[in-house]
Amino acid sequence: MTSRRDFLKKTTLVGAGLTVGSSAMAMSAKSYNNILGSNDRLNVAIAGLGRRVAAFKQPIAAKESNVKLLYLCDVMESQRLNGLKAFRQHIDYNPKLENDVRRVFDDKHVDVFINATPDHWHAPGSIMAMKAGKHVYVEKPCSHNMHENEQLVKASKHFNKIVQMGNQQRSAGHTIEIINKIHNGIIGTPYKAVAFYSNGRGQVPLQKSAAIPNGLDWDLWQGPAPRRNYTSETWNYNWHWYGWEYGTAEAGNNGTHELDVARWALQVDFPDQVSVDAEKNHFREDGWEMYDAMEATFKFKNNKVIKWDGQSRNSYNTYGGGRGTIIYGTEGSVFIDRSKYRLYNRAGKLIKEYDSNSNEAGTSLGGGGSTSTKHVQNLFHTIRGKANLNAPIDDASKSMAMVHYANIAYRINKGFDIDNKSGLIYNKEAMALWSRTYEPGWEPNF
Repeated sequence: MTSRRDFLKKTTLVGAGLTVGSSAMAMSAKSYNNILGSNDRLNVAIAGLGRRVAAFKQPIAAKESNVKLLYLCDVMESQRLNGLKAFRQHIDYNPKLENDVRRVFDDKHVDVFINATPDHWHAPGSIMAMKAGKHVYVEKPCSHNMHENEQLVKASKHFNKIVQMGNQQRSAGHTIEIINKIHNGIIGTPYKAVAFYSNGRGQVPLQKSAAIPNGLDWDLWQGPAPRRNYTSETWNYNWHWYGWEYGTAEAGNNGTHELDVARWALQVDFPDQVSVDAEKNHFREDGWEMYDAMEATFKFKNNKVIKWDGQSRNSYNTYGGGRGTIIYGTEGSVFIDRSKYRLYNRAGKLIKEYDSNSNEAGTSLGGGGSTSTKHVQNLFHTIRGKANLNAPIDDASKSMAMVHYANIAYRINKGFDIDNKSGLIYNKEAMALWSRTYEPGWEPNF
C-alpha cells in the first residue's frame, strides 16, 4: 500500500509540475481533483451488510474521508443487493458485490477492511485481513473468546496493522471531554462505575430444522464455527441468543460499550476478580438459550469496582436512561450516555449538564450516527498519520476481556480470580473456556 501511494504521489506531483500551464488546466476540476485525491485515497471493503451497515454510509460518502468503496460483501444475496441500493443513495459509483470475503482479501487494492459480520467471524476475519495487508475496523465484540482476543492483538503487532474496535463512544466529543475532566480530578478520585443497559426484547422462536434460506451461503456463514445443519431463525439476528457457537450474549452485544466507558473513566486494565449473578428470567419456554439478565462485578487494584447491569428483556428505567455509565468519585459523580453527560457534586447537586445532540443510535436495532462516523473517520485519519487511534485494539481488547470473564463466570456458575497483568484466569474450569472448537482450517492463528 505504501509503495503504491508513494509512486502515485511522486508521479502525480511531477506531472502536475510539468503540465501546470497545459494539460492540468485542460482537465475538468473533478478529474484533476480525483488525481490529486488518489495520493491519499483509501480503498475500503465492508463485510457484513446487516443492521449495522447504516453506520458506514456517511463516513464512506463524506468528501473529507477521501475513500472509495471497492466491495460490499455478504453471504446472503439479498443483503448484498440491499446494501448496494442503500449506498448508491450516497455515492455515485458501484462497488463490487462479493459473497466470499476471501476474494476481497485477495485484492491487493483494498487498504481497509470493515468487519461487521456476526461475532464468531470478528477476530478470525480480521486476522485474515491483516495477513492480506489490510488495516481493520472490527465491530464490537472484537472477539468471540479470550484466545481470539489475544491473537487479534498479536496479529496487529505482527503485521504492523492499525486495528480499531467499534466502541464508537471513544470518539464522542462530550464523552472525551468529561472523561478528561474526570482524569483531571473534577469528581476527586473515581472509585466505582455502574455500566447499564435495558431493553424490552420479546420472545425468541425455538430452533427447528429448516431449509437454508434462499440466497444464503450457510457453510460460509458458519465460517470458523463447527459445521451443523441449519435451524430456523438463526442467520438473521437470533444467533445472538442461540447458545455460544456464534454469539457472546448481551454482554458482548451491548455491554462492551458501557463497560469500555467505565474502564476508561477509572483508568484500569484487567480486573483482579469477577463475580456474576445471571439468569434467564423472561419467556422461560422460548428459544433464548442463555441469560437475559446479568449483574456482574469486577474488582480492580486500588479498590476500584465496575458493575454491569444488563437487562435484555425488561425495560424498567433504573438509571435514568436505556443505556449509559455512572461514575462515582470521592467528590462527586457523573452520568454519561451516548449524547450527554451530567456532572454532580458530592451532595448530589447538578453542577453541569451538556447535551451534544448526537444522533447515535441507542437501544434500537440497527445503528449509526454522528459518533460512528467520527469513529470510522478516526481510523482513516490514523492510517494517514494525521491522528491517533481512539480505540486501539490492544486497549479495546481489555474491555472485551471483561465481557468474556462475565460470560465464562455465568457458564461455570462461579466467579474467579484473574491475573491483572496477563489477563489469565486462576481457575482450571474457567480456563477450559478460554478458546473454542473451530472448524478445521479456520483457526485464528498466524
